[in-house]
Amino acid sequence: MNKNTKTNRINWKKDLFAGIVVALVSIPISMGYAQIAGLPAVYGLYGSVLPILLFGLLTSSPQFVVGVDAMPAAMVGGLLATMEVAAESAAARALVPVMAFLVAGWFLVFRFLKAGRVVAYISTPVMGGFISGVGLTIILMQVPKLFGGSPGTGEVFELLANIAVQLPELHLLSLGLGICTILIILVSKKYIPKVPMTVILLFGGATLQYFLHLDRYGVKMMPEVTVSLPRLILPPEALLGEYLGDMVIQAGGIAGVIMAQTLLASGNYAAKYQDRLDPNRELLAYAAMNLAGGAAGCCPINGSVSRSGIADSLGCRSQVMSVSAAVTMLVFLLFGTSFLRFLPVPVLTAIVISALIGILEIQLFRKLWKVSRNEWIVFMTAFLGVLIFGTLYGVIIGVVLSFWEVAIRAVVPPTAFVGRIPGRNNFYSLKRNRAARPVKHTVIYRFNGNLFFANIERFERDVEQALKPDTRQVVIDARGIGSVDVTATEHLVRLNQSLRGRGILFYLTEHDGSLNDQLRRLGGESLIESGAVRRTITLALRDAGLEKPYELEGAPAGEAVSGAENGVLALEAAERLSEFEWAFGSEAETKMEELVDSVMEGVVEEFEEGGSGRPDMLDEEGIRTSWGMLGRFDEDAFWDFMEIRLEELVTEGKLSPEFAARVERHVERRRVIGHEKLKLLNPRAAQLLKQHGESIRDYIREKHPEEYERFEQIRREWAGEREKRD
Repeated sequence: MNKNTKTNRINWKKDLFAGIVVALVSIPISMGYAQIAGLPAVYGLYGSVLPILLFGLLTSSPQFVVGVDAMPAAMVGGLLATMEVAAESAAARALVPVMAFLVAGWFLVFRFLKAGRVVAYISTPVMGGFISGVGLTIILMQVPKLFGGSPGTGEVFELLANIAVQLPELHLLSLGLGICTILIILVSKKYIPKVPMTVILLFGGATLQYFLHLDRYGVKMMPEVTVSLPRLILPPEALLGEYLGDMVIQAGGIAGVIMAQTLLASGNYAAKYQDRLDPNRELLAYAAMNLAGGAAGCCPINGSVSRSGIADSLGCRSQVMSVSAAVTMLVFLLFGTSFLRFLPVPVLTAIVISALIGILEIQLFRKLWKVSRNEWIVFMTAFLGVLIFGTLYGVIIGVVLSFWEVAIRAVVPPTAFVGRIPGRNNFYSLKRNRAARPVKHTVIYRFNGNLFFANIERFERDVEQALKPDTRQVVIDARGIGSVDVTATEHLVRLNQSLRGRGILFYLTEHDGSLNDQLRRLGGESLIESGAVRRTITLALRDAGLEKPYELEGAPAGEAVSGAENGVLALEAAERLSEFEWAFGSEAETKMEELVDSVMEGVVEEFEEGGSGRPDMLDEEGIRTSWGMLGRFDEDAFWDFMEIRLEELVTEGKLSPEFAARVERHVERRRVIGHEKLKLLNPRAAQLLKQHGESIRDYIREKHPEEYERFEQIRREWAGEREKRD
């Protein structure tokens, strides 16, 4: 037996087991969602056999799971409520499968139109807000069932009113069972995520009823399930004719939601495992599973993020899992449904609510609040749209928000005014790099987006506001501009004429040659013919009479040029975090302090009394972090922060002076080695680094004289050791 054959067998075993677990987990969840969709609970089981099997055979996703799920169920249930069709009635059992068929039809249309690419335009905040809104809506629908009441319908205000009306009849034992079930599931997800706790609690609830007869104390039980082959019921022509238009529109919304959520989620798994996902093939699989769902009398079928997560955690890597799940569910339908009459409704409801809590995008909500208030507003708008106006309008709001986001990003692309850093060849953002300085008498503006009617005025405004009385030339770094329209071209021509009329040269540079073709075609020939279009910023500046080395604003004489140009490398104190500042912006010093603290943890462990005192802890490889290897200038700054941190720890009594002295010896050793290497490469830069180090020591001498004397003693000892060695 070769190794690969053994590995395949192991994977098959994992996939078979994952399918069994997914089926068992799906039993209570699919039953609960079927009821949300207005069907008898057993239809959730019917919808968990053939649809899952067909999806598994047709999909290009190796491990994604589908089934009766929250959002389609809620949307169908909401439609029935709007049509005033009673849940679990004959009319409901006739109309809901029609919705599944209509959804399947929409998927065939989507496949014909190759609409899978549209998912790329639905942003994470929009989808997160929509999913969270649907999840919370269904939770509010189900809450009364936790304490013995009846589920609600409608939007958030109607649902809250339904809860309030039923609170006086609250059944404490039912509520206790439900709350305990939710808590056990949530805690187990955190600490023992691979344990199928929902399955355990499902059988646990049935066991409690079997031995304790909870129904005698007022706890509601699931109705007895009679298993038979699902039978399609054709809706009366009058009923179908009255609601068909609304159903077609709602089915389109449901299909759009399923497509967006399922393609996005399965795409994440494909990226994680480097699988190839075929969107058109997926749409065909979605159509097939919903045709099968309709044939089983069930509601539309959706991808399940929670059950896919369970399968993934169990090592699933093929759709053998789906075949296994379908077979397991079929066996349960044939031989195991008799125990369902022992299942307490609060336990089933709690299992459904726990699954719904899992789809709430709480982490995304927190992240967006911290990092992007605009995207947080988008998230909240989609979330509140679903809660207040319902799922169908939530879909519309979500789509509008997605395209609004795209439009806003196009209208307000990233921009920057750029200049030179002494000692560097390129041009750098003046805002992100404190060491960058503008070229004298020059505005260099970088615009990272296509120019068109909606953003050209902002472009002009930025340029005009940057002008100073001594400005002689404006250079546009247009490498991010891929296209222009007629309006933008006209404005560029006028801006060029206006600036040149004021004695200011205007240049468009760094762009692809195809942009010149567009300008000529759209009436901007004068820009090219007048010399306003140049290949590079350097050529534009040369045309304006500026040659390297460029004179920079605020730069002392001799520091305006780059090392590559004449071998002189200038270094300012403000530039000591140059690469860190470029990477982390205003958080550079905080990040450097965090880096020092993380290295100090290892140093403290290695240098504790009686430890080995390995010197390589502070060698180049020793201070390599998740960010990477530090450059010479950043490394020198690192040692500055290390020295300051050492004296702080000694002052706070967290380190002994002897301990700090041992660390400082290695710090000084590394600093000297770095300075010697830099001196060979560039004496001027080494001298400036030395001056900066002296400024740090002056600070320590003023604030902490005792620590300064200790450090100086260490330096003298290190110098003596070097002399002996030399």
